[in-house]
Amino acid sequence: MKIFATILLVLLGSGTLLAQPEGEWVVPDEDSAKLSPFAFTEQSVESGEEVYYANCKSCHGDPGEMNYQPLQPEPGDITTDKIQQNSDGEIHYKVVTGRGAMPGFANVLSDTEIWNVVAYIRSFNDDYVQQVAKRVAESAFEGQGITIALELVKEKMELLAYVEGLDEGEKEPIAGAELKLFAKRYFGNLPIGNAKKTNEQGRVVFALPGDLPGDSAGLVTVNATLSNQELYGEVAVDTALAFGVPTNKPGLTEQRAMWNVGSKAPIWLILTYSLGVLLVWGTIFYVLFQLRRIYLLGKNLEE
Repeated sequence: MKIFATILLVLLGSGTLLAQPEGEWVVPDEDSAKLSPFAFTEQSVESGEEVYYANCKSCHGDPGEMNYQPLQPEPGDITTDKIQQNSDGEIHYKVVTGRGAMPGFANVLSDTEIWNVVAYIRSFNDDYVQQVAKRVAESAFEGQGITIALELVKEKMELLAYVEGLDEGEKEPIAGAELKLFAKRYFGNLPIGNAKKTNEQGRVVFALPGDLPGDSAGLVTVNATLSNQELYGEVAVDTALAFGVPTNKPGLTEQRAMWNVGSKAPIWLILTYSLGVLLVWGTIFYVLFQLRRIYLLGKNLEE
């Protein structure tokens, strides 16, 4: 009896802990003060709406309808003061990092897409006046035509990245530019190492993993992106490099799978479904047959 009482107390205690809301979502001051590197436009709002409905609506619901999911902590409606009272930087930080049931979108959405979501959220606030991040003249590269060049050193499993810009028609290296490297996967981008800053030659070196699956030829599509959008704008490059482990995995829709079309559904699922349908209809016909027998027996007894 004592054992059952102890188990009951543990379960009740666990339920109490699960029912408690998480504490206040504290955002670092540096991130809270962050501003969008570009002014919000109608196009920003439209792009943000597309991203919102593809990634956020399932939990936050339709704006203004208060039909968000009953999660803990509750997601909230994006039109309410609960969300609108956040600074632009706080909203950006929370979308990037996530918390609890809310996933972080740092490796799923680009920084521009996240700022577009902020623009869409702000479109429901009539009193909102945007502040745009100003270029820092001492740090910003005043040239144009910023490019990222990637060079694979397969013997060392390293990737060299060069960041350059045009200044008065001449190519110049950009020092101190923060670069992030990702490997593109089926459902998002996989970070390769931490963000790094270029040296005086505009160069940065990333160590590549030796066990990353590639396609049948070992090719991996990598994405290099400059983090300092307020300084350089949106600069990124995608390229396929042969440093992955050759993998002959079929496409997501080539084999039988639960997410595939009906003609390529798993055999066990087709059999289970068919058997279930047969059992249901078999039971119905059996009941009807028994009712008919009862009716005939009753009729014979009357005669």
